[in-house]
Amino acid sequence: MSTISTTTRAEYCVIACADAWRGNGEVLASPMGLIPSVGARLAKHTFSPDLLLTDGEARLVGLDGETEGWLPYRQHLAMVTGGRRHVMMGASQLDRFGNQNISCIGDWRRPARQLLGVRGAPVNTLNNPVSYWVPRHSTRVFVEKVDMISGVGYDSAAAAGPSATRYHHLPRVVSNLGVFDFATPDHTMRLASVHPGVTVEEVRQATGFPLVLPDEVPRTREPSEAELLLIREVIDPEGLREREVPTP
Repeated sequence: MSTISTTTRAEYCVIACADAWRGNGEVLASPMGLIPSVGARLAKHTFSPDLLLTDGEARLVGLDGETEGWLPYRQHLAMVTGGRRHVMMGASQLDRFGNQNISCIGDWRRPARQLLGVRGAPVNTLNNPVSYWVPRHSTRVFVEKVDMISGVGYDSAAAAGPSATRYHHLPRVVSNLGVFDFATPDHTMRLASVHPGVTVEEVRQATGFPLVLPDEVPRTREPSEAELLLIREVIDPEGLREREVPTP
């Protein structure tokens, strides 16, 4: 039975999230959200065994979720400010340079909707690599200009100068439609791959700004049988990933 015919959209998203931590070495993986969390655990199970996983609060955990050690706040901050942490955050809005908004929709002085607030997004993006996960790709999320900058994009970091660009790096954006990066001369968002069953035109229509397109847009890579087994039987046997990204 081939993975091509049986892999679900959610599982392609898990694979794409996992690959964000490929080659990171011994850094703290901080996934925010279900599918990024499954992806981080898959990465540690397979090609990134040196990743450090946390319970999201104060402890380092192993592959089975059991506590392996204490992560005091001062140590966590040392990792954050030294580039030894790779976060995968969510986004209510993202623009072509990777500026992220999780604070409000509309004018911040009188917003139409109040969201989470800026929280730790500026510190995250200026001090360690940050990727993004968007479970519902649409023009409401991928916008020409964010209403408020929470996470710092490439243009904003460059405008702030060397102190802002030292550790600033946005490796990738994963959505339910595809994978995106900023591997362009001016660091504008590029379509790196589409998930099987998705067309480039679908992605373009769901994006509120022009994407950079390579000459040929590849498909998101297929998971191996071993990776599918880990996802389905070890990491997420209850299939919660399918609720976050249902198969079309």
